[in-house]
Amino acid sequence: MAGKFEVYEDRGGKFRFRLKASNGQVVAVGEAYESKSAAHKGCEAVQRAAEGATVVETDA
Repeated sequence: MAGKFEVYEDRGGKFRFRLKASNGQVVAVGEAYESKSAAHKGCEAVQRAAEGATVVETDA
C-alpha cells in the first residue's frame, strides 16, 4: 500500500494536510490553509516538487 495525504480541519478552523507512510507514520505536515481546496492544492504542490527530487546533504 502506498502512502497517503490526509486533509483535515485543525482546532483553529484552518485546513492542513499530513503525509502518512504505508505503515501509518506521519512523515510530513503542511502549513495552515484558509480553505480545504487550498490544502488540496498544497498536497498537489508537494507531489509535483517531490517527483524526481534528489537528496543532498548540507552543513546547516
